Amino acid sequence: MSKTSLWRRGATADSINARFEGTVAGLLGIRVTAVTEEGLEAEMPVDARHIQPYGILHGGVSVVLSETLGSIASVNASPEGAQVVGIEVNANHLATVANGSRVTARCRPLHVGRTTQVWQTEIFRADGRMACVSRLTAAVLEAKGGAAADVGKEG
Repeated sequence: MSKTSLWRRGATADSINARFEGTVAGLLGIRVTAVTEEGLEAEMPVDARHIQPYGILHGGVSVVLSETLGSIASVNASPEGAQVVGIEVNANHLATVANGSRVTARCRPLHVGRTTQVWQTEIFRADGRMACVSRLTAAVLEAKGGAAADVGKEG
């Protein structure tokens, strides 16, 4: 049996990153490094933009990273013309991340259905320790126009 591709649209790391300019993802330095058959991979620096008052990565920034990747993945795993909206996000923060470091993230599907999708993002410190695991649930809606219908699409 042949495996069908997860991706239904022509997104590449470059096309997704171009979309990040002028958005919260761009402001935080989130960069997709790979679009694979298993999901998305990304990286983000941890600097003054990302820390909470105690000098470590702010948990909300980890959630922004997770929701960004899950949303992009949801759109690109949906039929052409579908609109995708996040309906729930949660996160477990497992380890601190120091200012001046970098995190990497892997976003993988747990469920890709006709009307809902669930994406899990794991965020890792530079030493390989998992710092956060987060899930995004998205609703897949019929298109009504707007920018979300072609997020990450080449061209």
